[in-house]
Amino acid sequence: MPKVLLCLGFLISFSAHAADKLTIAAASDLRYALDEISSLFRQQHSAVQLTIVYGASGKLSTQIRHGAPFDMFFSADISFPTQLHQDGLAATAPQPYALGHLVLWSPKQNMAGISLSQLAEFNFNRLAIAQPAHAPYGLRAKQALQAAGVWQKVEPKIVYGENIAQTAQLAQSGGADIALIALSLAKFPELAKQGYQLIPAELHQGLTQAFVITRHGANNSSAHQFTTFMTSKDVLAIMQGYGFEHPASEQQGRRE
Repeated sequence: MPKVLLCLGFLISFSAHAADKLTIAAASDLRYALDEISSLFRQQHSAVQLTIVYGASGKLSTQIRHGAPFDMFFSADISFPTQLHQDGLAATAPQPYALGHLVLWSPKQNMAGISLSQLAEFNFNRLAIAQPAHAPYGLRAKQALQAAGVWQKVEPKIVYGENIAQTAQLAQSGGADIALIALSLAKFPELAKQGYQLIPAELHQGLTQAFVITRHGANNSSAHQFTTFMTSKDVLAIMQGYGFEHPASEQQGRRE
C-alpha cells in the first residue's frame, strides 16, 4: 500500500508540475514589452515555468498547425489567430490586445520629419523591412511604400528580415541604412537614440493584434491566468509605454 500511495503521489506531483509550464509563441514586435510583462507575471506566479518563443506571426501560426506545443499565440495580425480558431486549432476566440504602429527608423540618423514619399530621392543604400509573406509589419511596410508611390523606386534597395525584430537588427548591424519597424521596437532605449517617423495609418491595413489559447493549451490553467493578467493595469501601462494602443481606442473612434 505505501508503494501505491508513493506512486500516486508522484503522479499527482508530476501532473501539477506539468500544468505549471506555460509556453507562449509571440510576434517579435512584442519582444521588449512582453519580456517586461512576463517578468511581472513571474513575480506574481513564481510556480509557473514561462517560456516565450518570438518570431514572425505567419511562421508561428504555421508551426502551431504542424503541432508545435505552444499554449498561447500572440499575433501581430488578428487574421492568423482568427483562422486558427476557425480551423479548430485554438481553444478561445481571438482576443485583441493592441493596435500596432509602423515607423521609419535608422540607427545612424534622425528620421523624424522624413516621409515615405521622400525616400525616392533620399540618399541611402539599403532599406530593411520584414518579409511580407509571413510578417504582418513587413506586409504593412510594403503597402505603405506602394501607397506612397515609391515601391518600384526603392524595391531594388530592400533587404528582408525574417521578422520585425530581425529587421531592426539588420539596420543595427549595418546591413541596412534605414528600416521600417514596429513602434514598439523603436521605443526601446537602445533603439530610441535616434528619432523616428510614424507612418500614417491610412497608408496600410491596420495592425490589430490578438492572442488565443491554442488547442494544446486548452486545459492549461496558467494560460488562463495569463489571459486575465493581460487585462491588468500594470500590463496596459507597459504596452502603452511601448507605443501600443488599446483596441478599445479604435472601437471608440469608430463610434464617434
